[in-house]
Amino acid sequence: MKIVDLQFEESVSTYIKPLHIANEIAAEATNIRVSLLTDSGITGKGEASPSFRVNGESVPALMALRAQILEEVKGMSVLSYMLIFDVMDRFSSSSSSLKLAIQYAVVDAFCQHTGIKPYQFFGGRKEYVETDKTVSIGSLEETIADVEAIVSEGFNVVKMKVGEDLQRDIERVVSVSDRFRNISLIVDANTGYTAKEAVFFADALYRERCPVVLLEQPVPVHDLDGLKLVRQKAQLPVGADECVRTRYDAFRLVKNDCVDFINVKLMKSGLSDALAIIEIARSANISLMIGCMCESGYGISQSVHFAAGTGAFVYHDLDSHMLLRNTGPVGFDQRGAKLFVTGPGS
Repeated sequence: MKIVDLQFEESVSTYIKPLHIANEIAAEATNIRVSLLTDSGITGKGEASPSFRVNGESVPALMALRAQILEEVKGMSVLSYMLIFDVMDRFSSSSSSLKLAIQYAVVDAFCQHTGIKPYQFFGGRKEYVETDKTVSIGSLEETIADVEAIVSEGFNVVKMKVGEDLQRDIERVVSVSDRFRNISLIVDANTGYTAKEAVFFADALYRERCPVVLLEQPVPVHDLDGLKLVRQKAQLPVGADECVRTRYDAFRLVKNDCVDFINVKLMKSGLSDALAIIEIARSANISLMIGCMCESGYGISQSVHFAAGTGAFVYHDLDSHMLLRNTGPVGFDQRGAKLFVTGPGS
């Protein structure tokens, strides 16, 4: 079970509808599929979904790392997977998503060898998770139509993107809340507000009794004082996303009482830091959600198996494969909002 080769392959997908978040619109996503070849003939697979905005990554830079990473891990046994995880931790500062893809490929190969499924490797606590579905920033009419379609598909949690226009954001969320009373809302500002704006926004939604279960990353990445202020003043649960990539980020947020929730994304943290963040959050009684970048169904399976296996997450935002063209579930089955683990994770 020793590693003999690594192969990287770019894969480009277009969005069914451009994804509009605070100060950014994406029309397509480029992911990297990783194949990890072993001397036993088993090939482990993983997927990286690079993000320059969150991780500072670029696809050409990650592709260029193949030879260097192979030199580091060649000859190592996937049965001693934590040693390989340690090697990949050294690459995580500028290549977090690639760290995840290789760590997951190691787990995939390990599971094939031992005859278990990845979710069992991660603990086997659940066999399915229930995801939300995302609504981009748009006009009120577009928002209502999008939410109506999502509700008709059987989703109970809707994630709304906000953060560009405070008053319009309030109008959109309140209008959705008034019209669709049987759903829960996660509202994601993607760093778009100041702390003062975020407190005003949260207060407006609370007074209108909007069913908001989480206000996600309301302030800029490095404004931890602002994040703490929002948590202290807002009548809504406040979560961190972009400002927590590593276990050290999570520890700092917990130590300073900045959040009620942490959004774990495997593409930010890799498996090693994601597992550590879970334990930090459990120790501090902080709740968790799991999110995604722009993964295909090939990559979303990594998070489905991780989330089902650990059973650690209150909310699951694993919908990118539904927003992209020509991609579907791989390694899991989807029945409405429920994602059931099946075969190998990728």
